[in-house]
Amino acid sequence: MTIKTYKPVTPSRRSMTVTDFSSLTAKKPSKRLTVKLNTHAGRDNLGHISVRHRGGGVKRNYRLIDLKQFAKQINKVLTIEYDPYRSAFIALIENQDKKKSYILAPDGLKVGEKVEVAEKADIETGNRMQLKNIPSGTQIHNLEVQPRSGGKMVRSAGQYATISSKEDEYINVKLPSGEIRKFHSLCYASIGRLSNIQHSNVTIGKAGRKRLMGIRPTVRGKAMYPAAHPHGGGEGRNPIGLKYPKTPWGKIAIGGKTRKKKKPSNKFIVKKRK
Repeated sequence: MTIKTYKPVTPSRRSMTVTDFSSLTAKKPSKRLTVKLNTHAGRDNLGHISVRHRGGGVKRNYRLIDLKQFAKQINKVLTIEYDPYRSAFIALIENQDKKKSYILAPDGLKVGEKVEVAEKADIETGNRMQLKNIPSGTQIHNLEVQPRSGGKMVRSAGQYATISSKEDEYINVKLPSGEIRKFHSLCYASIGRLSNIQHSNVTIGKAGRKRLMGIRPTVRGKAMYPAAHPHGGGEGRNPIGLKYPKTPWGKIAIGGKTRKKKKPSNKFIVKKRK
């Protein structure tokens, strides 16, 4: 996967880059596997803004992805497609009963290849099996947190986790953040690294492209008055006047720990992320 550049006919075009989608094999998704999601512009059930700077954006349909895949079956890859709700690409697969579904597409998966789901399968890209049957050092994605709960972790473009070591009932997995964590040996995971590896190298280039993604402008705290933001106020241009940056609500903005100290799942963390 490569990054595509444009002829600099405008200032924004000069720096703008996009993912090269030439490897994709379908332009339109399967209608039966798409649904319309209502947009909420960052508002909760009370109508209050709970996530700031959201709203607008291009209308799009949500692709129903099968993140569970427990039943033993062999699937054939029909297409590799783009998903507007995800950074990684998706693959349309068909099982022996001619039933179609979408899965997250690993890097290197091609149309016509077979993808197997079983407790124990061959160590090939796209195959899904239990952690106890995956050798140490193997790259995996779409990882379950608890057995039969469906893939929850390692699902964004270019990401992968690595099996580091095995104990009796638990498997130590190194996550993309650097954290080493215990997972039950019966948890399922898919083999390989996720597609669209160059996603993090794409340059947005202009504000309008961000608006098409449904992200609205962010005003700097320094540009506000003192009552609106801890960084606000002062005559002319000046620093924020604090030891460290703060959020609009006075909390530490960068480097502050947000994880609960008594969270039950803390016992599964072998080594914290950097």
